[in-house]
Amino acid sequence: MIRLKEISLAGLVLGLVFFAVSLTPSLIPRGALVQGILGGLVMALGYLCWWVLRLIWRFADMPEPHGAAKRWLLAGIGLGTLALFGWTLLSNLTWQNDLRAKMGMPLADGLDLIPLTLASVATFSACFVAGAFVDWLVRLVRARLLKVMPERRANVLALVVVGLVLFVVTRDGVYDQVVTRLDASYETAQKLFDTAPPPPENPDLTGGANSLIDWGGLGTPGRNYVLDGPDAEAIAAFTGAPALDPIRVYVGRANGETAKERAELALAELKRRNAFERKVLVVASPTGTGWLDPGSHDPLEYMHGGDIATVAVQYSYLQSPLALILETDTGLDQATALLETVHRHWQTLPPDDRPRLYVHGLSLGAWSSMHATNLFRLVNDPIDGAFWAGPPFPSAFWRYVQNARVEGSPWVLPQIGDGSFIRYANHFEDASSGAPWGGMRIVFLQYSSDPIVFYEPASLWRAPPWMSDPPAPDASAHMTFMPVVTQFQLALDMALSFGAPAGHGHAYYARDYIDPWVQVSAPKGWTAADTERLKAHCDNGFQNGCSND
Repeated sequence: MIRLKEISLAGLVLGLVFFAVSLTPSLIPRGALVQGILGGLVMALGYLCWWVLRLIWRFADMPEPHGAAKRWLLAGIGLGTLALFGWTLLSNLTWQNDLRAKMGMPLADGLDLIPLTLASVATFSACFVAGAFVDWLVRLVRARLLKVMPERRANVLALVVVGLVLFVVTRDGVYDQVVTRLDASYETAQKLFDTAPPPPENPDLTGGANSLIDWGGLGTPGRNYVLDGPDAEAIAAFTGAPALDPIRVYVGRANGETAKERAELALAELKRRNAFERKVLVVASPTGTGWLDPGSHDPLEYMHGGDIATVAVQYSYLQSPLALILETDTGLDQATALLETVHRHWQTLPPDDRPRLYVHGLSLGAWSSMHATNLFRLVNDPIDGAFWAGPPFPSAFWRYVQNARVEGSPWVLPQIGDGSFIRYANHFEDASSGAPWGGMRIVFLQYSSDPIVFYEPASLWRAPPWMSDPPAPDASAHMTFMPVVTQFQLALDMALSFGAPAGHGHAYYARDYIDPWVQVSAPKGWTAADTERLKAHCDNGFQNGCSND
């Protein structure tokens, strides 16, 4: 039962401060409904923070203001908070529209106070009721424990017991059931085996009559990847020169029991297709569902006249955000097994008579690809290069490289050494600047407004590094750091980033892949004019490629 006399006015004031700061812009524009949910959530967190701080204060037996001094102090802070809230509320529409304009989005006509207010009140109320229920549980357990132990010990043990119970119930009960149902639903959605469409008419394609891979086990992403993309005729029409049909090998998660088994199957299929006789070989890591962005792979096949083979193995049926949380090791293990298997065979071939070997991945695929590309493959007989787009913030190698940036270069587009080994690209820079390339080339493509890349777990208590730099061209100059609040703004940005306009957030699209691929793979005879023609061709759309599905 919620006792009104126990509701803290000071806690509400701190919650309102949190709400006010949440109205400031972050990386992705927010509508009124989403802003209301965010505001209500952080207001509840502000209220909770006050209770925790008060508990610590009293536990330390620190003095507290009383009487008139307390009332005047609370009134002054309350008036200042209301002024802050009013200013941020009135400025919110301007800030959000400024960000929308920078991203080429339609501007909002008004603030939409009604949905904002209703969403915030509903969210705060739900959080408050949940908190009151937890408080009731703690009091109940504490009352029982007080009968057999001292008060301080009962207080601590009651918190521990309730915390453990809630953890077990949510983790092993609700959480596991949700995960199991999601995994089953996505696997069903893959339309495997019996419900699969007819295999390709070309018997040599992956899944065809001559293939070592069962067409039914590829799943929708794999089938689309194998069947889509430019053929020799389309490539020759664009380049004006003879071309080959690109080789695309894909192994579905259902095509093998283990990561190693699927990797060996991929290698066998590459050999069957004579992929090691091509000039370029790309080991690609897909996103969580197994999807490979045609906007990245199609242009590369045009650049090299179809004389290219690409191989990928699916490791999950879940969307990338869920796979990132629930199947991290699965993706890392599969990418490692595939690259180890392919690289081991590639090393046995004469250096002058084997394809140039590159690794590639987008988003979660970039993370797993980086994990697989360890130092043991960068020495002795290294790969020729890597191109990683939208690397998620937990990527260890990406963080290592970011922290090695030249002092003074921006966090969102750093300079690494003289640029002869590693370069960065985004919507505004093409990775063409730097000293002449060395023997191996690595390019990161990361949009400055991508929270999947620039989310910072430490923003719970300190500002992310990029907040200290001048704002990027598609970022707001009004971003404000506040402990806890910024963390939840960025977390919400991650959820919204997939729906951002192409070229912003986590919506990577074809024309931004082209320049980095040129820098990494150095297509023979390729010119700047060819790049512009391919971009124009991509903008017009071809073979369902050059698009971010």
